[in-house]
Amino acid sequence: MRDYLKLLKFIRPYLGHFLIAAVCMGFSAVFDGVSLAMIVPLADKVLTNKKIILPAKLPDFLSNFDMAVGVILLFTLKGLFGFLQSYLMSDIGQRIVRDIKAKLYAKFQTLSLDYFTHKRGGEMISRITNDVKLVENAVSYGSTDLIYQSMQVVIFFTLTLFIYAKFVVLVIPTIAILSLLIVKVGKKLRKLSKSSQEKMADINSILYETIIGARIVKGFNMEDYEIRKFNKVNNDYYRISMKSVKRLLLLDPATEILGCIAGVAIFYLGSREVIAGKISFGVFGLFLGSLLSTIRPFKKISQVNSLNQQAVSASQRIHEVLDANPSVQESCGAIELKSFQNDIIFSDLWFDYGGNQVLKGINLKVSRGAMLAIVGPSGTGKTTLLDLIPRFYDPVKGRIMIDGVDIKDVTLKSLRQQIGIVTQETILFNDTIKANIAYGKPGSSDSEIKEAARQANADDFISHFPTGYATVIGDRGMRISGGERQRIAIARALLKNPPILILDEATSQLDSESERVVQDALDRLMQGRTVFVIAHRLSTVRNASRIVVLNKGVIAEEGTHSELLGREGLYKKLYSMQEVQK
Repeated sequence: MRDYLKLLKFIRPYLGHFLIAAVCMGFSAVFDGVSLAMIVPLADKVLTNKKIILPAKLPDFLSNFDMAVGVILLFTLKGLFGFLQSYLMSDIGQRIVRDIKAKLYAKFQTLSLDYFTHKRGGEMISRITNDVKLVENAVSYGSTDLIYQSMQVVIFFTLTLFIYAKFVVLVIPTIAILSLLIVKVGKKLRKLSKSSQEKMADINSILYETIIGARIVKGFNMEDYEIRKFNKVNNDYYRISMKSVKRLLLLDPATEILGCIAGVAIFYLGSREVIAGKISFGVFGLFLGSLLSTIRPFKKISQVNSLNQQAVSASQRIHEVLDANPSVQESCGAIELKSFQNDIIFSDLWFDYGGNQVLKGINLKVSRGAMLAIVGPSGTGKTTLLDLIPRFYDPVKGRIMIDGVDIKDVTLKSLRQQIGIVTQETILFNDTIKANIAYGKPGSSDSEIKEAARQANADDFISHFPTGYATVIGDRGMRISGGERQRIAIARALLKNPPILILDEATSQLDSESERVVQDALDRLMQGRTVFVIAHRLSTVRNASRIVVLNKGVIAEEGTHSELLGREGLYKKLYSMQEVQK
């Protein structure tokens, strides 16, 4: 129940609309009962022209009833209230879907980078698509049917109770058995629904990975393998779904069989009452019709229970995201970081990934305008060290200070405003070249964007496109070459004009010609800035103010290029290996 109430919290902002819809449902359900009650005058007055015989006193609306006017008025009001309740509930459902998607997306933007390293892209997409859709179904259709069908049960049951209370005793066991079945099946459906949603997340993850990695899949002839992997997960999803369908469908015949048994018993006893003249044929028809009319709402309620159980499971997964706390948070009373002036100090930094020590006691001081190169074997923590500067992660021990201020004491926005990043994996968006360059500085003028592109050696190739800067470069910029993507990324950093620059192997994946053009753009970008650079090709960091050699999470050596070559250390070994490979 607690989980279901948590699901209903999504309705809270639209409680007024929901109450109006519930009132409309009430009127609609009443008119359903009234329309069924018209069996009495139709059978006893119009068709047989006999007196209506009822155990209790006959209401005035049945004894003095104008059929023509009543039918038109009845169905007009019934249609009006039916439309209003359906429209309002659909509107509430769509509003809730909009709100949940917005909240989830906003939450994704606030979560720290480590959250995304532990979650699959397809799984996160599944939360904002499949899970949200299940919640919409529960709100738009589930809540509607739960209220509306419950009202119908009450109204039709009241009619049967009013007409012949002693026959209702035969109905109570049927209702009790059906309620027990619905609850039992509902518990099983929630478990199956959770498994089903997890399998759907697996499907989305495989789709996401194989679409993103289409080049690798084809390059390694792994199409058949990926098809088999997808089919396995897809079949698992099918099997779980059919288990849910089987249990849900079993409720229908069970409801009808139990209803039929009760109906036959009542029909037998009720027909004897009609023959004895204790009730009229029309009244008995109303009683039997009311009784049988309770079967359909019960079937609907069982389906609603299935929808709600799926939605509760989906709601739990949604709240896992909404309730998640970013590991990197601003401190209470965080201040704005002013323009960088003096130095950046790394003081006794320690960092680990899930208990695996990556950085161990790093101490560095980098003055404004200096270029610090980080080199070393793969997996030694080079990228991790630089990821600590913009607080993509926080160290488990130690601190980083900019101009004597701990970066944990400043706002994330002001900190990251001071930093520009160019990585080996260039991230561009399926938008125009202009929008991608201006990404870090929205509202930039065309002349500013063009100048940044010119300095990044990108203006020439951009101008050759038929639509120039309005060219849409496709998902992840796949419509242009690697060197062109990198130059757009450099233009983006140039336009932002940050005092601190992080270059993470920005030329490692380029051919010689592209590397020369990009390196020229990088040299222009680095002028007048404090630069942290990770370089795979050690020849590109000869002019660094200082080179730090990381090995197994610690600083093995540091010095200038010439100083490190003069020692018989790791740097000289790495440099010599690269020279031999040339």
